[in-house]
Amino acid sequence: MNTHCQWLVCALISGLLLAGCTSKVTDEQQYSGFLPSYAGLQELSSPSGKQVLRWVAPGFAPDTYSTVVFSGLQFYPAPQPDERVNRQTLQDLQAYTNASVKSVLDEKYRVVPSMQEVRPGKKTLILRAAITGVSATNEGMRWYEIVPVAAVVGATEAATGHRDQNTELFIEAEFIDAANGLPLLRVVRKVFGDTLKNASQPVTAADFESAINGMASDMRAQLM
Repeated sequence: MNTHCQWLVCALISGLLLAGCTSKVTDEQQYSGFLPSYAGLQELSSPSGKQVLRWVAPGFAPDTYSTVVFSGLQFYPAPQPDERVNRQTLQDLQAYTNASVKSVLDEKYRVVPSMQEVRPGKKTLILRAAITGVSATNEGMRWYEIVPVAAVVGATEAATGHRDQNTELFIEAEFIDAANGLPLLRVVRKVFGDTLKNASQPVTAADFESAINGMASDMRAQLM
């Protein structure tokens, strides 16, 4: 094979591999249906530099509210535990994410679990949020693997479960004005946890703690 042909082969393989790289945001096919609408979502950078899908109503001013109704993140749809993501992991993830979100909200608002506990006359937000998926997927090819021989080796490793895997936590949330029921902010976010060594390694809540802390920091920066 001459040099020109080798270059063409490498370029073709590079394009195919880059097309298969892990998306930094939730794909439309992965929307859960938890949010009433996904219209208007835009891919934006969070304060920490992570890519998120976000929509904000014109004129939304977090400072004008004093209370947030937040009863915790739910799972949507109902989770299906398996040998890699067991029920305890799901419960631990839910508890850790709830605590992180509530901790941020407590810094600015009075947080209550239901509308019945809102004080009369207080301007109130309702936060609806859900964990819509937990997964581990094979990492995309790295730049140094984009050569014909290494591509074959990489594909073989992926097929046999030896490739490193990304851990991914999917979250959807919206803030609603309690007075009129209108949406004010919607976010769809894919949170990347620690990298697993292979497809046999179980996913744990600890794999996501650092990433959830980062998500909470982004939330703080956007609300404060």
